[in-house]
Amino acid sequence: MTLPLIVDDRGTLQVAASDVSKLLRTVGGRWLRLVEAGEETLDEDTVAALTIELAKLADRIDVACIAHSSGQSS
Repeated sequence: MTLPLIVDDRGTLQVAASDVSKLLRTVGGRWLRLVEAGEETLDEDTVAALTIELAKLADRIDVACIAHSSGQSS
């Protein structure tokens, strides 16, 4: 895995992995709040499943960042 997560063709950081992880968790949290507020256009089970998958992806990114910063390869 290459960190930082998103770089341009010159190797310049565009988006840090930690920002992507935070974004994934924020999107999931907002979807859940919409469902809890009674948003009828969202299916509760689908939102729950997608939120779980986003959190899993964020967790994998976080773990990779930790491993990278501690000098471990994964």
